[in-house]
Amino acid sequence: MPTTCRAACLAALLAASAALPAAAQDRGRVERGRDLLVQYRCGSCHAIPGVPGSRGQVAQSLKAWRHRSYIAGRLPNRPDVLARWIEAPASLVPGTLMPRMGASADEAQAMAAYLFTLE
Repeated sequence: MPTTCRAACLAALLAASAALPAAAQDRGRVERGRDLLVQYRCGSCHAIPGVPGSRGQVAQSLKAWRHRSYIAGRLPNRPDVLARWIEAPASLVPGTLMPRMGASADEAQAMAAYLFTLE
């Protein structure tokens, strides 16, 4: 095997092995986000695919969340903005009906990570 091919193969293997822990960490964060959506009873108001007991009809369904353009009809739908929305909705949209549930910044980021997996 030529030296350049061996070097390229070695580089590819190293890159793949470095990505594995990050992927596992991302999976863990997504699973934690789903569990937190249950814990904070988000499904009381929202229907959320994959979250047990979440059949709420008071607020919109969160199905296919990742494909939406806006949060609350006015904020750009990005993971960082969604996490801030989950943590303190009235700070972004005064007068919103979305309640502050007491989620920490880390918890809100995990919940946002789960919601961005929804197709």
